[in-house]
Amino acid sequence: MIRRLYDWTLALAATRHAMWALFLVSFAESSVFPIPPDVLLIPMVIARPRKAFEIAALCTVGSVMGALVGYWIGFGLFEQVGRPVLEFYGKDAYFDDFAVRYNEWGAWAVLIAGVTPFPFKVITILSGSTGLNLTVFIISSIIARAFRFFLVAGLLWKFGEPMREFIERRLNLLFVLFCVLLVGSFALVRFI
Repeated sequence: MIRRLYDWTLALAATRHAMWALFLVSFAESSVFPIPPDVLLIPMVIARPRKAFEIAALCTVGSVMGALVGYWIGFGLFEQVGRPVLEFYGKDAYFDDFAVRYNEWGAWAVLIAGVTPFPFKVITILSGSTGLNLTVFIISSIIARAFRFFLVAGLLWKFGEPMREFIERRLNLLFVLFCVLLVGSFALVRFI
């Protein structure tokens, strides 16, 4: 099922509706869709390098708008769906404690999930359910998603097709390592 969905998404990059498809995939991926927009972004930038940054901007806007939908899902449906489940299992008090701790570090969670392969939709929904400050959420989402999509587009624009394999195979690992080093550095500074 996922492979067919992936192939279908990739085929959209070759159509005349590719920009709309990229926007919709970027939008949906931030709240419910399982395939990342990079599947469309990469071949579109390879095919049209002059539009690399326009493509990255569209991808960023779609993703942040979709993130707001994810936030709303968490915020709007938590009381109706999430809290009754937690109450049934006697865990509702734990959630309130978790929400306070999450919101202390929520901006970092959004930033890290926004640039790594971690499913961004999980963080967008979680941010809404814990009531993470909406301004913090939006700013963190814009920074993370713009960083990710503009970096990919910039590398493809500069180095072209040879960069495609590197991005598809290793860029996610580099994003994860970058985030581990960044968070580790802040933790080290805090405890020294």
